[in-house]
Amino acid sequence: MFSHISTSGRLCSGKARAGKTLASVSLAATTLTVHAQGVNAPDEAGNRDELNPVVVTATLAPRTADQTLSSVSVLDEATLRRQNPNDITQLLRGQPGVNVSSNGGFGKTASVSIRGAGNSGTLMMIDGIRLGSATSGGAAWQLLDPRLFERAEVVRGPRGSLYGADAMGGVVQLFTPRGEGEPSPTLSVGAGSFDTRRASASISGSEDGTGYHFAASRLDTDGIKLRESGEKKSYDNTTGLVRLSQQLGGGAEVGLLALRARGNTEYIGGEQDFVQQVGGVYGEVELGESWTSRLTLSESRDEMQDFSDFPGEFNTRTRIARLDNTLTFGYHQLVVGAEYLEDKVDSTTVYNADSRDNKAVFAQGLLDFAPLTVQPSLRFDDNEAYGDEVTGNLALGYDLDDRHTLRASYGTAFRAPTFNDLYYPGSNNPDVQPETSRTYELGARGQYGGWFWDAAIYRSDIDDKIVFVTQPENVDEARVRGVELSGGMEADGWDIQAALAYTDPEDRETGNRLSREVSQSARLDVDRTLGNWTLGGSLVAENHRYNDAANDKRLGGYGKLDLRTTWRFAPAWFARVNVDNVFDKDYVTAFDAFQGFAYENPGRSVMLSVGIDGR
Repeated sequence: MFSHISTSGRLCSGKARAGKTLASVSLAATTLTVHAQGVNAPDEAGNRDELNPVVVTATLAPRTADQTLSSVSVLDEATLRRQNPNDITQLLRGQPGVNVSSNGGFGKTASVSIRGAGNSGTLMMIDGIRLGSATSGGAAWQLLDPRLFERAEVVRGPRGSLYGADAMGGVVQLFTPRGEGEPSPTLSVGAGSFDTRRASASISGSEDGTGYHFAASRLDTDGIKLRESGEKKSYDNTTGLVRLSQQLGGGAEVGLLALRARGNTEYIGGEQDFVQQVGGVYGEVELGESWTSRLTLSESRDEMQDFSDFPGEFNTRTRIARLDNTLTFGYHQLVVGAEYLEDKVDSTTVYNADSRDNKAVFAQGLLDFAPLTVQPSLRFDDNEAYGDEVTGNLALGYDLDDRHTLRASYGTAFRAPTFNDLYYPGSNNPDVQPETSRTYELGARGQYGGWFWDAAIYRSDIDDKIVFVTQPENVDEARVRGVELSGGMEADGWDIQAALAYTDPEDRETGNRLSREVSQSARLDVDRTLGNWTLGGSLVAENHRYNDAANDKRLGGYGKLDLRTTWRFAPAWFARVNVDNVFDKDYVTAFDAFQGFAYENPGRSVMLSVGIDGR
């Protein structure tokens, strides 16, 4: 993968203890590839690293979760394999500060909002490459197969000073595997409810400095009824992945990534063919003992062809060239870089403009004055369409002792107007400005041998909120306040993770709750290993939400239980059973106000998988 994490991970929340381990972490900061060549020395309990994984998204450099000075959640490879989800949103639902809504299951439109920022204010990346729609804004989370990824990092809080536009609420980054060691094949086939069929295969390894990972997957399902009186709506997805890297002399390295997903999804009134694609190449060189430089070139595509009474084609392409320089000065580091981004639209709808570019420079300090840690960052963006934006962040961490840390941060971010906002013929507003935000956060963390806890309280003020009246306008202001609690433990074969979140996402103009945002959520994941068996379950609960800004349409809260078991019946062979929505709970997270119906979600379902895992 373009970002290599050399430690196991679990669901964690971040704090800072950079001074005690920074010397043991060799940093090669980059947008696409980061090598963590060292991690925390084992403590007396021996398993702290498993609850304190290396994270790269929060700081552009590998830091253990307790060094990031951020609220961070990590979903590792073991979690992805055990939960065996059909799409990424199943993993994210109920995580602290994360809200998911969808127009039904199996490839239907889904939205992920972190801390009330909405789908367009939540940045999604694959191995450091941005992926989203420049026309509508936000990512198509429902079209990514989680079986192709080995890890997910969720950073809550603004990251505009590192990633530019749209990282207002936070960032979700998905990581693909990086080949290491002897050839390791995997193969899995499965079938289940709703005539769902799945298959995936991969092989990875390394030899003579060349790392490789090749993978492919297929999902095909008849789907569910999206409305009570409707018909089943099908979905299919075929994905291929290639990841290569080559070590060169003098510490240099080059590599590439290519991932392409394509398929078809039916909806009420029509169907769509889709393509989700990312590709990139990079080259890294050590210019001295304390200076590493990396150049990355990447492209992402979000393409959709609609077949309905109003057919159309909407294809967006984002190309990025980025230079990262990491300078090390004893226990301190400085990350300095520049980025050029170009968005382009190719559509059957003729937009008033079909491209725009963005130039940016940024810098971040990772400063260790143990027990005090300071992380300032600053970024300047010059966008062809809407002008200049300056974003910054300042985070402070203080170690009370070896196990407890306090953190405080202030950060700004912005959400860019979409092409639909600026250029869609007949309903655009070329004068609409970006949304901007200011966020304050206080947090504390306790990190022990076999367990951890984390608590955060925050407030975000959003100005110039973009709403559609007769055209896009900057009229609303919003305030989002919240408290997040999380914890986890690993002991005697038990793996337990828990999260609670309270969010107050308020429209300051009306006093109403922001549409489709919940104010209370909880998640509990429990797994137990017993010899060749693993048993587990996940419980997600959320309170009600409102479908509209006026808070007239109330969608009830719900609780959902998923159960799972894995049996390793022979060396490298496994059988896995997942039972989702065990109690067949009816729940709704989105309502179609124009046609007047609620979008159904999948009821009870069973999936049986059999395969081989040579890793």
